[in-house]
Amino acid sequence: MANACSCDHDPATWASQVEDACLRQGAQLTPLRRRVLKIFSGSAAPLGAYAILEELSRREGKQIAPPTVYRTLDFFLEHGFVHKIESLNAYAPCEHLGHAHHGLLAICEACGRSEEIEDAAVMRAIAATAAGSGFTPRTVMVEAKGLCRRCAGPEAAAHHHKPGDASSTSAPSGSRK
Repeated sequence: MANACSCDHDPATWASQVEDACLRQGAQLTPLRRRVLKIFSGSAAPLGAYAILEELSRREGKQIAPPTVYRTLDFFLEHGFVHKIESLNAYAPCEHLGHAHHGLLAICEACGRSEEIEDAAVMRAIAATAAGSGFTPRTVMVEAKGLCRRCAGPEAAAHHHKPGDASSTSAPSGSRK
């Protein structure tokens, strides 16, 4: 069964969880990493490296070099604090810190928010399919684009989907504040 948060994701709670995880893991949360963490916490949608770079430069009042932001994003990826959304070339906070990072990122095409969904049966099917071709995946993150609960409300659903249209069956998704 799919495990999606029924509540809105709280970015402040996520930032606090990242700080706690750094303390437990002995990972250094430098002042720059804290500033990028704050930028993620203030965003309702996934962020690209250059959006982070622009916001950081604006807040600092000076140009920040791109490698600085990429090193910080690499740190967040390495420690499982964010997911890279390959299709958008953007990063989204991991809503379930401390897990194996297998699942589905449901990305709303209307508002841009993302939700992380875990489903053990789907992951077993992917692992079995991969094993059939001699491949052993270490991490799996499937990306699905569609409409979140808010954007696909009754009025939006009638407007965006036609009965019988293949797009009328969409994967469950939600939103992240």
